[in-house]
Amino acid sequence: MSAASITTVTTTTTITSTSARLGMMLTDLRLPTIKRLAGDLCAQSDKEGWPAHRLLEALLEHEINERETRRIDRHRMESGLSPDKRLSSFDFAAVPRVSKAQVMALTEGTEWIDRGANVLLFGPPGVGKSHLVCALGHALIDSGRRVLFTRCSDLVQRLQAARRDLRLPQELAKLDRFDLLILDDLSYVRRDQAETSVLFELISERYERKSLAITANTPFSQWGEVFVEPAMTLAAVDRLVHHSTIFEMNVDSYRRRAAQTSGKAKTKTNAGSGS
Repeated sequence: MSAASITTVTTTTTITSTSARLGMMLTDLRLPTIKRLAGDLCAQSDKEGWPAHRLLEALLEHEINERETRRIDRHRMESGLSPDKRLSSFDFAAVPRVSKAQVMALTEGTEWIDRGANVLLFGPPGVGKSHLVCALGHALIDSGRRVLFTRCSDLVQRLQAARRDLRLPQELAKLDRFDLLILDDLSYVRRDQAETSVLFELISERYERKSLAITANTPFSQWGEVFVEPAMTLAAVDRLVHHSTIFEMNVDSYRRRAAQTSGKAKTKTNAGSGS
């Protein structure tokens, strides 16, 4: 074997050994994106004559971007939000009393989350309350916030069980990791002392610290049907309204409108076919 061949083999072996060692170090440092892209970016750097800081910046930028993407994906998965309920599919024209500009302001400027402010949505079933609040949740996750969507009755049952097991404070503390807690269908909570008392504790615990978004079929004037004691009703409403944005969505149910439209279309089709 010639000296040149020996040199080539030695160089190749050294590069391979160095690449393997670098790969192990990147694995130990938990930098999977840099590990995956290092070979290609280093080759591009050598070819184009990048200064060392540009190569390092490119590698770190890719790692940070992919890490952020993975984090958002994890937060979306844990949120319980319906994946298809986004602002892009919400029909603002069907709910003229809801200001699109006001909704967009909530999604683009999240200082209200830092203040622990709330969002309250009222209206009969089928007008898009859950859709709108889910869309808000998705937008907040995109901006780096953590959100949990749950039926109010389900969470109340969970908190009741925690109280029976003498771990209610710990369960409430777990919910603190969510910047926005969405309670869907508050009106379906049973008018029961045990249920409404844990709901009141949740509202009080998050007051001016962490945000709540609540949907309800009934206005405040009928919340006496949820909370057993009038004093508790007034206190809950006071805490929720103090720092809040309220959306009144008193329009016809879009599900009913869709069913009526579908029924008319079928009638026309049947008439046209002579059946």
